[in-house]
Amino acid sequence: MRKFDQNQYNQWHSDPENWVWDMFYFNPIDDRLFPPKKIKEMGWTINFGNPNSVFLFLIILCIIIFLGKTFS
Repeated sequence: MRKFDQNQYNQWHSDPENWVWDMFYFNPIDDRLFPPKKIKEMGWTINFGNPNSVFLFLIILCIIIFLGKTFS
């Protein structure tokens, strides 16, 4: 696994090519599962370029749907 410094992460974060419709972060080189959102104070988003984060997102989504159907 490659290690990148904070300057590289900041550069990727500010690059408009890594944001689809200014909402979805897509950078396959970035190894973070949950990078900060475009407005960093708003929390984190999913790196849709990282297959592990997409898989984790789908697992969490399935759990939420399952719990919603179970307790409704």
